[in-house]
Amino acid sequence: MMPTQIKFGTSGWRAVMAEEFTFENVRRAVTGIARYVSSQKSQGARVIVGRDPRFLGETFCSMAAEILSSYGITPLVIADAAPTPAISYAVIREKADGAINFTASHNPPEYNGIKFSTPDGAPALPEVTKQIEAEIMAGNGTQRAVKSKPETLDAKPAYLARLAEIVDFTAIKQAGLRVVFDPLWGAARGYSDSVLRDAGVEVATVHDYRDVLFGGHAPEPDGHLLEPMREKMREMKAHIGIATDGDADRFGIMDQDGTFLQPNYIIALLFDYLVESRGWKNGVGKSVATTNLINALAKFHNVELHETPVGFKYIGELIKADKIAIGGEESAGLSIRYHVPEKDGIIAGLLCSEMVAKRGKSLGQQLNELFAKVGSFYPIRENFRLTPEVKAKFTEKLRLDPQNFSGQRVTEVVRKDGLKLVLADGSWVCYRLSGTEPVVRAYSEAPSEHELQKLSAAAKQWIFE
Repeated sequence: MMPTQIKFGTSGWRAVMAEEFTFENVRRAVTGIARYVSSQKSQGARVIVGRDPRFLGETFCSMAAEILSSYGITPLVIADAAPTPAISYAVIREKADGAINFTASHNPPEYNGIKFSTPDGAPALPEVTKQIEAEIMAGNGTQRAVKSKPETLDAKPAYLARLAEIVDFTAIKQAGLRVVFDPLWGAARGYSDSVLRDAGVEVATVHDYRDVLFGGHAPEPDGHLLEPMREKMREMKAHIGIATDGDADRFGIMDQDGTFLQPNYIIALLFDYLVESRGWKNGVGKSVATTNLINALAKFHNVELHETPVGFKYIGELIKADKIAIGGEESAGLSIRYHVPEKDGIIAGLLCSEMVAKRGKSLGQQLNELFAKVGSFYPIRENFRLTPEVKAKFTEKLRLDPQNFSGQRVTEVVRKDGLKLVLADGSWVCYRLSGTEPVVRAYSEAPSEHELQKLSAAAKQWIFE
C-alpha cells in the first residue's frame, strides 16, 4: 500500500486522527522536517517542539523530540500547551532553527496537525514546505551516532513580557474596562486573562479548563459559538469580549452590546487606531479577499497598501521587512509591526481592549465613525459545494474576464489569488477554489446591506448558471 502523501497547505498539514494523522505518518512528517533542518544546518541545530491542548499532544511532542534527537538536533520542548504566536516569539528569541507545533488550529476536535515555523518565527513558505514534502517521500535518512539531549523551554514569560511592551495595559486599567475572555478551551488559557489581571484589569474567563473535544465543536471564535462569553458579558456588564481559537492564532471580538464584529472590521479599526495612536504610516497589508474598507483607509491616511494572496505567510514577509503597521486576513488572522510574523489572536484582543479604553467609545460607535470617514463596506464570505461536473465547468469559467457582473461594469480583474472582479460602484466579488475539497469560496462586498444581498445572489448564480 502506498504511504499517505503528506501535504503542507497554507497553514501546515492537518488530518483526522486515526485516519491519516497516525503515529506512523507523524513519524514520517517529523523525520522529513528533521532531514530538512539537517540539510540547512549540519551541526548544532535547535528546534522548538510545542502543541495545543488536543488529544495525544504530549505523546506527539515526545515522539518528535526523540526523532529530532536521533538526527543530532536539540529539541526544546514546551511542556504545556502554548499559543502559536508564543511559539513564534520563542523561535525568534531563542534564535532556534525552527519550530514543530502540533495543532489543527480552529479545525474540529477529531483533527490534529503540524505547523512548521522557520528560524524567523514565520510560517514556512511554499519553497520550504515543498522541500519538507520531498524529504518525507524520500523516507528515513542517516541518523546520528551521537543523539542530542532534549531540553525544556517555557515560552510563556517572555511572550507575556513582550505583550506588556506592546499593549498599554495602564490605559485599560485606568478606563475601568471590564473584559470577558474565552480561550475556547485552547492554548491561550492563562495568557490574555493573566496579563490583564496582573495589570489590575477586571476580567472574567469562560471555558478555562482543558477539554480535548472543545465542547464538542470546532474551537473557532465565531459569533455563533460564543454565547457563553456573551452571557458572561451581560452578567458583569463588560465593555468587550475577546476570544481565541484552539492555538490562539485567530481572534473573535464582541462589542459591549453582544454584537460580534466580523474580523474584516476589527483589522480596519485597529489599522486606523495604530496610525492614530502609534503614528505608524509605513504601510498596511491585507489578503485579496479582505475588506476594501482597508483600501479606503489606506488612501485616507496616505499609507501604502499591500494586497497579497490568501495565506498569512505573505503578510508575515511584509512584517519582517517592516513594510506594514498591521496586516490581516478576513479569516481572523492579524499581526502588527515589531511583533511576530505570524497570526496572533491574543494581541488582537488586547489591542482592541486598549482601543476601546483609549477612545472611550464602543466598537460599534468606532465603526460608524470609520464609515462616516471613508464610506460603508459590507462584506460576506460564502462556501458552495460543487459536483465534479459543476467544478470542471466553473474552473474553466474562472479563466474568463467578464465585462459585466450583477448589472454593473467590471472595472478591474484581479488574479492575485483566484478571480476578483471589482465593479463600477466599488463593490466586488472574489472566487477561490478550495485545494482540499470540492468547494468554492465566494467573497462579496458592497456599500449597503441591500446591495450586498443582490451581489451575493449574483455571485451564487454565476457559479451555477
